[in-house]
Amino acid sequence: MRKLILFALAVALCAQQQPQKPLDDAPATIKVDVNVVNILASVRDKKGTLMPHLEKPDFNILEDGKPQTIKYFTRETDLPLTIGMLVDTSGSQVNLIGIERNAASQFFSQVLGKKDEAFLLMFGEESELLQDYTNSIRLLNEGLSQLRLSAPVGGLGPGPVPTVGQPRGTVLYDAVYLAASEKLKQEVGRKVIVVITDGVDEGSKLPIEEAVEAAQKSDAVIYSILYEDRGFYSRFGGFSFGGGGEAALHKMSDATGGHVFRVDNRHPLDEVFKELQDEMRTQYAIGYTPTNEARDGSYRKLDVKMVNKDLKAQARKGYYATKLDQQ
Repeated sequence: MRKLILFALAVALCAQQQPQKPLDDAPATIKVDVNVVNILASVRDKKGTLMPHLEKPDFNILEDGKPQTIKYFTRETDLPLTIGMLVDTSGSQVNLIGIERNAASQFFSQVLGKKDEAFLLMFGEESELLQDYTNSIRLLNEGLSQLRLSAPVGGLGPGPVPTVGQPRGTVLYDAVYLAASEKLKQEVGRKVIVVITDGVDEGSKLPIEEAVEAAQKSDAVIYSILYEDRGFYSRFGGFSFGGGGEAALHKMSDATGGHVFRVDNRHPLDEVFKELQDEMRTQYAIGYTPTNEARDGSYRKLDVKMVNKDLKAQARKGYYATKLDQQ
């Protein structure tokens, strides 16, 4: 049953996919052999200021506590960028969709270079791909114009029909899993999932752990934008039905080397997108061949340390040493 559910969810995405453009003209990436572990890292000082001009000797990599030799090192501008934009359009977010549409449009126009691509997916009671891989701002804007309240379409549904007085379901974890495993796993270069949501999951078939694992296996970084309509939840006494919220977003973002941004009156969505853009422009791509050569599917802990103790690296917490035939 679990495989059937995943297949049905994946078909909804794959049926809308367009042929991808050739990558012959894409610049070389650090993933040059199957034994290279790739890490995207951002570095901040004690004041939280991003550090954009560091070099390979500034970094130390530990895998399961053992030092590793950095084999490849480059700044983010040398690598193509693939963005999966996931927008929560469940009942709790319906009043925010217009703001999300405008801010995301501006973000795409400013961050996408000629070698970069993005896709757009909305999720609520179901996941729907609104625009497949493209470099076209026009097509992405057309996809954004389709953002709407997500309601079930019948057939295999992601969860039970909500009871009266409860918010509609939100398949957040399923959407992240699909973006990572069905869309990003086979891509090269920098891979980013940007999810705009209040963090509440209602009705996903998969647990958060599987969404995180899928992102780690696809080398994708999850950036979460916590955007809550407090007016919506105040009608229910301020309770967050189903739980999750900010803690769930931290679990996904922290494990993959991302960041959680909170939108509020003093920190509007367009400013959050500007901060996200700045962070992605100051990333470092690091690659190494692990001293543990076993491809046994086990989880390996990663720790990115800075030589300068006043600096702190933000990077994923680990990876899965998957077998070659599973990559």
